[in-house]
Amino acid sequence: MSDLSSDGATSRELPLEDLAAAIGAAVRGGMRFAGLFAIPEPPGGTRLRAMLAEPGGLPSIDALVPPGHHSYPAITPSVPAAAWYEREIRDLYGLHPSDHPRPDPLVLPRPADYPPPRPGAGEALPPLTVDSSPLPAHLVGPGVFTIAYGPVRSGVFESVEYLVETPGEEIPHLRSRVYHKHRGMERRFEGMPPEDGVLMAERAEGVASVAHATAFCQAVEDIAGVSIPRQAALVRSLHGELERVANHLDSVLRHTEAAGQAVAYSRMSYHKERVMRLRADLCSHRFGRGVVLPGGVSGPPLLRPGELEGAIGELEGALRRDLELLMSTPSFLDRLRGTGVIRVEKAAAHGALGPVGRGSGQAEDVRRSRPYAAYAELPLRTHHRDEGDVLARQHVRVEEIFSALDLARHAAWALEDAGEPPDGAWASPVDPEASGESTGWAEAPQGEVLYLVRLHQGRLSRAKPRSASFHNFALFPDAFPKDILTDFAFIEASFGISIAGVAG
Repeated sequence: MSDLSSDGATSRELPLEDLAAAIGAAVRGGMRFAGLFAIPEPPGGTRLRAMLAEPGGLPSIDALVPPGHHSYPAITPSVPAAAWYEREIRDLYGLHPSDHPRPDPLVLPRPADYPPPRPGAGEALPPLTVDSSPLPAHLVGPGVFTIAYGPVRSGVFESVEYLVETPGEEIPHLRSRVYHKHRGMERRFEGMPPEDGVLMAERAEGVASVAHATAFCQAVEDIAGVSIPRQAALVRSLHGELERVANHLDSVLRHTEAAGQAVAYSRMSYHKERVMRLRADLCSHRFGRGVVLPGGVSGPPLLRPGELEGAIGELEGALRRDLELLMSTPSFLDRLRGTGVIRVEKAAAHGALGPVGRGSGQAEDVRRSRPYAAYAELPLRTHHRDEGDVLARQHVRVEEIFSALDLARHAAWALEDAGEPPDGAWASPVDPEASGESTGWAEAPQGEVLYLVRLHQGRLSRAKPRSASFHNFALFPDAFPKDILTDFAFIEASFGISIAGVAG
């Protein structure tokens, strides 16, 4: 055993040929597969790092792909949850996972003669023309046809391409491509100081700006050996919970739109707008951007606790009335019940995150299992169900809306009791020459977000976000085999996916 990271997590380094077996053994032993990262190592090698979650910790297993090697034994046959991670690494690093069941391009379909971008290596790249060849059909037979859905769709949706293969109504096979939304986020971080990197993190998955900024800054603070003021931790939790409410309401209102519940759709849109305006009243930005900084936060909330308490109370009362009506409407519930089922066993094997996981029996929430910000002192209530359908995911979100409002209220009053930080500074100084590597995390509305961060003399040499959207979206096709085309909108809304968070 060797401690290779500065975040206090235990890391093992193994020969490359032993990596897949070791990860598989760890998962079978009860650890959750949390992600697979590639880290360039000079001169031309690539380190593969598997993150494995357990209560209170995030240990990792590393293996080095030596310079000149372009393949490695695939992890997916041992741990199917690694499938999309290995596809992404193949796109970005040119490393082929041998024996992978389907190593199709995912986030960056490169022409054969284009070099992999290798984020973190600092290598210059020529202009890229993406290989946008249509996805080939998977199913064949009498009466089977394909529907190319996207990348441009009606409504305000992010660009994503679905290939729906169906004999008529049922959807036995579904594939997706997300490269239209790929922005090269990992390359954009390179060379930035942390105070600029947090601005990029806020935009990696805009609907989870606070969560991404918190996870990024946590990694930077760990590298620099910085403890943030308690008051700053409370502010981070306050804004993180209001972000959760806004995201969960967005999922609910998309369900009402799909079900033709016009009045409920209008009411949920109104309530979401109230939440966004409350967030703007607290920090002058509807998405909470500019609040979380390396070392702490930019300052106290702009509303006094009494004002915030009143606003939350009014919102909570109106929301409770409208959601109770919606969740007792048979014509609405009938569309959600039994739709888009993710079995408990499948969710557990994949390590499903957030409401997708908690709707299928997975109780983990990193606010409790690995507390950060001020969650260790707040009265957190978690919710999960076992049905695994769209309705179960909706119930989890509704319950989390009210628990999030309660947490925001407690954080505000705790701030009032704490007063100003002792020296008046809401952020601790971060060494401008800090160097090292660490991992940060947060429980975004979609689930656990991770950041692998490397600093060299105060500049980012590697920043890799892993969103819950990326991890969960690999499960999306598994929700369809027993459903029909008209269920598509409900299943998609129930996952609450941000395609920007998937594509990177």
